[in-house]
Amino acid sequence: MIVARKLTQRYPRSDGRPPLTVLDGVDLSVAREEVVAILGPSGSGKTTLLGLLAGLDRPSEGAVDLEGRALAPLGEDERAALRAESVGFVFQDFQLLSTLTALENVLVPLELLPATRRHTPAEDDRRAAELLARVGLAERVDHYPSQLSGGEQQRVAIARAFANDPRVLFADEPTGNLDRETGHEIAELLFELNRERGTTLVIVTHDAEIAKRAQRIVRLDAGRVVS
Repeated sequence: MIVARKLTQRYPRSDGRPPLTVLDGVDLSVAREEVVAILGPSGSGKTTLLGLLAGLDRPSEGAVDLEGRALAPLGEDERAALRAESVGFVFQDFQLLSTLTALENVLVPLELLPATRRHTPAEDDRRAAELLARVGLAERVDHYPSQLSGGEQQRVAIARAFANDPRVLFADEPTGNLDRETGHEIAELLFELNRERGTTLVIVTHDAEIAKRAQRIVRLDAGRVVS
């Protein structure tokens, strides 16, 4: 599903010092339907790696193949189209649209699907409502993010992530803004939905207990895979 070769990411500094190396020659392969946790301390390059694997950013060096497609030759629009069709995201800060209801937030990925995969508005509404019910928010479909708790907002984000039937799901510290109990409830929900739908899951976390739920743990430190 995902193959990364010698991924390196450097950022220039304004004070004339050599560029800051955030990732340094990372190799990684993720099989179809595998669940992989990327674990490491703050600043180890976890979020940077996730962004490169998903095609959100371009590496300074190295290459990524996603579903057998090389990302390097693709333009921004082509990479966005690939993400819209194949990828789901869950972020630490939820990234819900504040002016949209829970239902409307879940509908966003469905509206971005290519024409060959689009359904009728009524079918999309039904699917979004079913997903919200699955994450325990059947009674909150018309609520705006400001009317929801942090845990409820992340449940909406998870429903949204699965709306387009992604073949790979990237989760970046999905419990990082939640208290421990709520965070572990959200993690359980994420793993359950992933099993039900046979999605490949790459989850970035600093929580060792959550990482243990994965089939494989990749540990990063100072931009390198250490185990």
